[in-house]
Amino acid sequence: MSNNPDNSVVSMSQSSMLYRFIDSPEKQQKLYRRTLIIVVISQIFGGAGLAAGVTVGALLAQDMLGADSYAGLPAALLTLGSAGAALLIGRLSQRYSRRFGLATGFLAGGIGAIGVVVSAATNNILLLFASLLIYGAGTATNLQARYAGTDLATSTQRATAISIAMVSTTFGAVAGPNLVGVMGQFAMSVGVPALSGPFILAAAAYILAGLVLLVLLRPDPLVIAKALAEMQKTNESNLSDTNFKKLAINKRGIVVGATVMVLTQIVMVAIMTMTPVHMGHHGYGLNEIGLVIGIHIGAMYLPSLLTGLLADKIGRTAMAIASGATLLAAGVVAAVAPTDSMLVLITALALLGLGWNFGLISGTALIVDSTHPSTRAKTQGTVDVLVALAGASGGALSGMVVAHSSYATLSLAGGILSLLLIPTVIWSRSNNKG
Repeated sequence: MSNNPDNSVVSMSQSSMLYRFIDSPEKQQKLYRRTLIIVVISQIFGGAGLAAGVTVGALLAQDMLGADSYAGLPAALLTLGSAGAALLIGRLSQRYSRRFGLATGFLAGGIGAIGVVVSAATNNILLLFASLLIYGAGTATNLQARYAGTDLATSTQRATAISIAMVSTTFGAVAGPNLVGVMGQFAMSVGVPALSGPFILAAAAYILAGLVLLVLLRPDPLVIAKALAEMQKTNESNLSDTNFKKLAINKRGIVVGATVMVLTQIVMVAIMTMTPVHMGHHGYGLNEIGLVIGIHIGAMYLPSLLTGLLADKIGRTAMAIASGATLLAAGVVAAVAPTDSMLVLITALALLGLGWNFGLISGTALIVDSTHPSTRAKTQGTVDVLVALAGASGGALSGMVVAHSSYATLSLAGGILSLLLIPTVIWSRSNNKG
């Protein structure tokens, strides 16, 4: 046992503490609730941190590079960095603890945001690209923090726990874009470009989120969950045939959950990335762009409580189908939106955020349902790598599609792609019946 790196977190000094939780379901539920509170606090800061790149990343690149075709590059770099960070955070969380993995990711994101500010002030393109990669660690951590609340949740609490973590992101994520103007003025007052202002906010927010987790997330929920799983494994050692059947179902659940999240991420990132550029071409200012993106991010996170309850009550697959239908509607509305109508554009971006919300929560719940605590964080990190790479692809291709075609074409293509969620869910149901 001592040679297993996953058990390295369980030192002799922790043993008595672990057994106190193992022997007391009441204490497990109390720790579950306390963990959710800590995750909520960190996610409020984390939400403000991620909003900066979403709102002005494309505009900053457009300004520094002077070409629309590269406007999707920041989203691609950010999500590529997020992919690498997701893998690392998953491994660190599995080997050491959620606390260590998540705190490391947020602090790295803060350092990346500082690098973006310096690159804008010095007009250093290479530093901008490198900093955006590191800044992506904050995005990865913000997403992986949703898993921390599920470690000690029961099967009927998991989607709700995910939703609580996500809805708390709303407060920071909605405030961030609406502070674009204020932070831009602050940036100019300290001698750096206005578009780097939101990244100053991001640096402070990510660092605070990391410190909250590093200091307060004790005892660690994943450490307790692994100890509980080991005890259950010992008690059920004679149920090998049943366990093999469960393993087969779990593999399907992981594939379906990952597919749902990957498709929703591609569609959301592609359309969202080019919306600020599209608006800029038609005379909208930073405040109007901030408002549209703020509403979009609000739709990504604010409905989470209802989505989580529905996923726990009516099922993960029903919400995955709802995700595909909502994203299709978002693509169609964005494609036909008159260029002088803020209201229609807001509607499209709100639907885009809502469809992503349905897909992320239902897909995440499927992943949690389908994993064992002994490998859960590592699997979650690997899946989030695929999600981040999907976002990177969507971000990179979105600028090229718009440059060689139009924003309407991009939006319609995204909506049609989202329909693949429906046959994916049908496939999973037919396999489960078999």
